[in-house]
Amino acid sequence: MAILPVLHLPDPVLNQKSLPVLPPFHHWGPLIHDLVETMEYYPGCVGLAASQVGRLVQVIVVDVRRYRKPVKGHGLQVLLNPKILEKHLPQVSREGCLSVTDYTGNVLRYQEVLVEGLTPQGEKIEIQAEGFEAIVFQHEVDHLEGLLFLDRVSSLKTDIFRRKSFLH
Repeated sequence: MAILPVLHLPDPVLNQKSLPVLPPFHHWGPLIHDLVETMEYYPGCVGLAASQVGRLVQVIVVDVRRYRKPVKGHGLQVLLNPKILEKHLPQVSREGCLSVTDYTGNVLRYQEVLVEGLTPQGEKIEIQAEGFEAIVFQHEVDHLEGLLFLDRVSSLKTDIFRRKSFLH
């Protein structure tokens, strides 16, 4: 297994929509393992979408336990074909991305979301996420739609900030 190279803006693959994952689901095991290993390689990285490593399929990994501050969460989650079913409590917060290393931005996200997807075994799962974990799920699902957090800021002049420190 391997740590995969992460694509960076302005790579056009980051703006493409990902395709749904189809059975047999065990076929996706090596990619899932590599996504987890890649996420864990980067300090502070709490989520990764397959599109960020050039694979245009709907697979995300999320683990907010890796955040520098303690936050509530469900531990390592791997979802195939994830969808946000419900969202509540909008709030603007600062966001960054492994694929946009030089900037952070103020993004309107929801503090509570219900996420649906498939486990790596192909079983349907729903996750009720709150706070930071809810934001991470929304961020990673956006990647699968070809959206970066920069596409969600209200103003490119007032809501984008040069990052003071880098993840790598």
